[in-house]
Formats: sequence, C-alpha cells, structure tokens
Amino acid sequence: MANERVGGMALMLGSALSSQVGAATAALAFPVIGPAGVVAVRQWVAGALLLAAGRPRLRSFTAREWRPVLALALVFATMNLSLYTAIDRIGLGLAVTLEFLGPVAVALAGSRRLVDVGCALVAAPAAMVLARPQPTADYLGIGLALLAAICWACYILLNRTVGSRLPGAQGSAAAALVSALVYVPIGLVVLWLHPPTGYSLGEALTAGVLSSAVPFLVDLLALRRVPPQFFGLFMSVNPVLAALVGLVVLGQRLAWLDWVAIGAIAGAMVVASVGSWAFGTRSRTPRSAT
Repeated sequence: MANERVGGMALMLGSALSSQVGAATAALAFPVIGPAGVVAVRQWVAGALLLAAGRPRLRSFTAREWRPVLALALVFATMNLSLYTAIDRIGLGLAVTLEFLGPVAVALAGSRRLVDVGCALVAAPAAMVLARPQPTADYLGIGLALLAAICWACYILLNRTVGSRLPGAQGSAAAALVSALVYVPIGLVVLWLHPPTGYSLGEALTAGVLSSAVPFLVDLLALRRVPPQFFGLFMSVNPVLAALVGLVVLGQRLAWLDWVAIGAIAGAMVVASVGSWAFGTRSRTPRSAT
C-alpha cells in the first residue's frame, strides 16, 4: 500500500511537471504561430487522444446528453486559448496561478467549514497581490488568466454533469472532439497567415503531447494508486511548478512578493483539500486535461 502511494505521488509529480513543461514549450512557439496556432494544434492532439480513449457513441447521444457536452466543448475551446494568451502576456507562473483560482473557488464554495473561510481569506488577498497595479502590469493578460480560471471552474462542474449522464470518458471525448473541430478553421487560418517553421510546429505538437496526452494517461494510472481527494490535493503543486519552469525554461523572473502570493494560493488549496479529505466531504478538483 505504501509503495502504491509513493508510486502514485511520483506519477502525479511527473504529470504536473509534464503539463507545465508542455506549456513552456508552447510559449516557445508563440513568436512564430501565436497562442491561437499553438492552441489549435493542442486541441487537435487532445481530440485525437480522447477520441481513441473514450470511443464515444455519438449517434446514441440524446439532446439531454449533448447539451452539457457542447457546453464543455465551449469551455475547452475558451480555456486553453485564454490561458495560452495570458502566458504570452504575463508569463507562465502568474497565468497558471491565477487560473488555479478556479478550482480553488470550487473547492471552497463546496464547504461551509470555518477553515475554508480562512483559506478564502488567504487566497483572495494573494490573488490581489498578483494582480496589483504596477507600471508594467498587463491587465488584459491578467483578465485572460482570470477568464481561464472561470472556465476551469465551469469545466469541473460540467464534468460532473457529463460524467453523470454518459459512461466512462465518452462525454469528455465527445467534447474534446467538438472543440478540436471548432479549431480546424481557426487553426488553418492562423497557420496560413503565420506559416509555421519545423521547429515551431514541433514545439506545438510537443506541447499537445506533454500538456494533454501525458497528463491524461499518467493521471489514469495515478488514480489507481491514490484516492481522488489526494489527487486533488497534490494538484496544488502546479502553480509552484509553473513558476519554476517559467524561470528555468523561459527566463521569466518573479518578484519575491509574487512568490509569496503563489505559495499562499497553493497553501490554501492544500489546507482546503486536507480538510475535505479529513471530514469526508465529496469535493474533487479535476485536472484541466485538454
């Protein structure tokens, strides 16, 4: 049992690191094909992966099942574009941390315990610190990161609905397929206007694999070894990893106050998740898989 837990933690760490390295790799392609071009390629990779894994029986879907699937597809399409554009404008660490406020809000809103109120009182000022007025502040980038946070919160709630109406990964696979199809004309236009080099296309494909394919498959293996609540708890490492990867891979330096705020938001999620696990609540924070 202990070995399984350690193995699960190693898998989750590898998954989180893969996701952030994938985002950093995507940023390397931004100067050539832009965030929209990279997101299009990533959505195509995610759509192909989830279609093969979920094998949705699209013809058997009812209107009641299609409605949340289409809403989830819209969230997929918006979430990654807003996040990648935010990364291009404000950097990987700040963008991912602000996006992380979405699952933090869902986790805290699902409970009425005093400790969760305390977590909210820590996370909210920390977010204000990250978005504080500065001479070089990019408010559009901050707004896009917060839009990604809203999308992630919607992703969590919609996933629960889709999961209750469709078996297995059929709902997520159908949503990823629809989102990938939406990005076909967008991607073709962007890549026509901004012809990719071999390197930029390789970076976009690598980003799709590292940020979509690897986390999806590794998370499935990890969830066989650790409880879902612990999986949600471990996700709090993502903002810290994003800041570190942004520093090492992209040379994006943060002020010491930003590091404190990132740590505070990650810590709030840890405390909220530990409390939910200890008290047996049913909160769970799914990964932004596509």
